[in-house]
Amino acid sequence: MTEQTASTVLRDGVTPWPDDVADVYRSAGCWRDRPLGDLVWEWAEARPDQIAVIDGPTRFTYAELARRADRAAVMLRDRGLGRGSVVLVALPNGWELVVLLLGCLRAGVAPVMMLPAHRDHELAAIGRLTGAEAIAVPDTFRGHDHQAMAERVRELVPLLREVIVRGDDVREGSVDLRSAVAEPADDDQVHERRSLLDGTPPSASDVAVFLLSGGTTGLSKVIARTHNDYEYNARRSAEVCGFGPGTVYLAALPAGHNFPLASPGILGTLMVGGTVALVPSPAPARVLGVIARERVTVVAAVPAVLSRWVAAAEGGDADLASLEIVQVGGSLFAPEAYRRAVDVLGCRVQQVYGMAEGLLCYVRETDPDDVAAVTQGRPISEHDELRIVDPDGAEVPPGEAGELLVRGPYTPRGYFRAPEQNAEAFADGWYRTGDLVTRHPSGNLVVVGRTKDVVNRGGEKVSADEVERLVQALDAVAEVAVIPAPDPDLGERVCVCVVPAGGRTVTLPDIRRELTAAGVAEYKIPEQLLVLDEMPQTSVGKTDKTALSRIVRSRLGRV
Repeated sequence: MTEQTASTVLRDGVTPWPDDVADVYRSAGCWRDRPLGDLVWEWAEARPDQIAVIDGPTRFTYAELARRADRAAVMLRDRGLGRGSVVLVALPNGWELVVLLLGCLRAGVAPVMMLPAHRDHELAAIGRLTGAEAIAVPDTFRGHDHQAMAERVRELVPLLREVIVRGDDVREGSVDLRSAVAEPADDDQVHERRSLLDGTPPSASDVAVFLLSGGTTGLSKVIARTHNDYEYNARRSAEVCGFGPGTVYLAALPAGHNFPLASPGILGTLMVGGTVALVPSPAPARVLGVIARERVTVVAAVPAVLSRWVAAAEGGDADLASLEIVQVGGSLFAPEAYRRAVDVLGCRVQQVYGMAEGLLCYVRETDPDDVAAVTQGRPISEHDELRIVDPDGAEVPPGEAGELLVRGPYTPRGYFRAPEQNAEAFADGWYRTGDLVTRHPSGNLVVVGRTKDVVNRGGEKVSADEVERLVQALDAVAEVAVIPAPDPDLGERVCVCVVPAGGRTVTLPDIRRELTAAGVAEYKIPEQLLVLDEMPQTSVGKTDKTALSRIVRSRLGRV
């Protein structure tokens, strides 16, 4: 009997890999049956004095990081959070996020990787779905009182009882994260390694971390990543990208995303003994300054962010001599933008295609420039299975575009507690990505479009359906449709097309004010409005979004 069936606590709502498939992945060495939390002290013992984390003036060695991770785990255990518990983590990039993440992995607590941009609407819904018992937030961030928001969310999520706060203003009733993981004054205690295996230790087949999907229908779906599959995700990514002890990785994108978290990201860097630097914002001046000061070798960006870095570097005197690789993914990246980035930054630009649901593709260092400029890479694992199919599910001829289906050792078999979505998105282990791709003669994939109804706002995927439901609830709106409006900086912005209810007036400020009051994340709130007398319709009476897209593009200057 395999570990998958014999000794694993599988959460209600998690779809396991079939036993025979799991055995293949174990035999191949993809799955090592080691919980991620067990690796923390292995890293520390191999390189105790190596700098692991840099956050401004704060620096932790691997030994210091392990001790603080243990203290975070003890803090969680002291509050009744252990194997099987869930915590919403909505922290900005910083050392506290890394310590809490590793503490969760040590204690067997599954963090749900939220974003600081999320608000009451998203946090409460995901908290209820996952049965979260705690939430971790900054006190304030970018002018928003996250601590007050967490208190509101606590009232909305039945099991949520603990509010963990990073910051200087920790109010009564909340847990001070920094104090909880601080080094004690007693030198004997500083060097005392606590045992965290009292009770039930985590299994490698348990959920290690919950990630959020880009969202295509309603709120983002939740993706349960096990210790086995996520360890392979990060480890194999680091191998493919050539990470090693000399790697200095800058986490500039929000670490709640799979890209900066484990592709190879923070976890992949720590696995190989490198150094992780963190910044709370990808603002060009901050990022270029940290690259110069900390001799950063690798940084990841979405195209809109990278374009801003390139513009800033082109007009300044930033010292980028240490930079070896800039990874770019999350949305389509034009070949002209690729070549400009290579010329200005003076380093390799590596296109990345992947998803929180699993599959990761990287352009390899051996790919010639003409391939690297126009493709999004190939899978990291020989056990990744890919199909490119037409709308009827038949394989398309070579060179033609079709929807990408994938399954493999780090692509879960279903969303968490989402039977209806799973019936549509998964079949016999195959995940329907919704992305339209072709296979380049080099073997790399080229992403040419999508079948899913989303707006890709600078790499953040916004569900058209979710925003439509929110706007439709407004009294002044009779009909609504959300269309991606082209934008030179972000790629796309959210444009809402509405037909007002009889005699009513609809304005963009009104819509924005109502959605903000409802606790909707800022990046989802419409930035453009098109008011129509009637919606264009297809022959079967549905809203014709193709026609709407043409109208939006033709009238964009007057929207």
